[in-house]
Amino acid sequence: MPEVSINYLAVLVCGIIYMAVGALWYSPLLFGKIWTAAMGKTEQELKEMQKGVWKTYFLSFISALVMAFVLAHIIDFARADTAVEGLQTGLWIWLGFVITTGLAAVIFEGRSKRLYFIYNGYMLVTFLIMGLVLALWS
Repeated sequence: MPEVSINYLAVLVCGIIYMAVGALWYSPLLFGKIWTAAMGKTEQELKEMQKGVWKTYFLSFISALVMAFVLAHIIDFARADTAVEGLQTGLWIWLGFVITTGLAAVIFEGRSKRLYFIYNGYMLVTFLIMGLVLALWS
């Protein structure tokens, strides 16, 4: 396997970006109210979910770092080093792996289509941004 050059600062920045975009995406400014309604949760249930939320945020951040780290490998293998190539790589990874695996939950588990679109829109934006950052910082 070829040697891979990873910019770990870029991976860290991508993890932070993932969390920041998520905070905005799921806020009342964008899709927070629609997301809450689609989940069928009341305000009280959401407040209950906030207990121990730091563990959830921590695990989500670790997950974001893993995604960025793997995407950095793919960016390096693809030799993507321009903005367009980074965006394209992020788009193809999202299309090939994120959208498809999430669709199985809608088809087989009967999950909400609205939640599917909200979540996958978020993932599209984050993969595009991460692809851009990683390509430009490679």
